Amino acid sequence: MTRINIILLVAIIASALYLVRTQYESRRLFTELDRTNTEARKLELEHERLQVEKRGQATPLRVEKIAKEQLQMRTASPAITQYVRASSPKAGAQ
Repeated sequence: MTRINIILLVAIIASALYLVRTQYESRRLFTELDRTNTEARKLELEHERLQVEKRGQATPLRVEKIAKEQLQMRTASPAITQYVRASSPKAGAQ
C-alpha cells in the first residue's frame, strides 16, 4: 500500500509542478501578447500620422512651390515649348 501512496504522491507533486509551470507560461505569454498589442497600436497611430503628413506634403500647391523655388522650374507655355517632329521611316525597315 505504501508503494501506491508514494507513486500517487509523486504523481500529485509532478502534476502540481506542471500546473505551476503552465500557469507561469500562460501569464508570460499574456504579458507578451499585451505588450505586442500595445506596440501594434502605437505603430498604427504612427502610420496614420505619417499618412496625414504625407498627404500634407504632396499637395499640388506645395509641389508647385518647391518646383519653382528649389528646382527653378517654370510653367510650360507655347513660347518655351519645343515640338519635335517624328522622322520618316527608313526604306529598308519594312
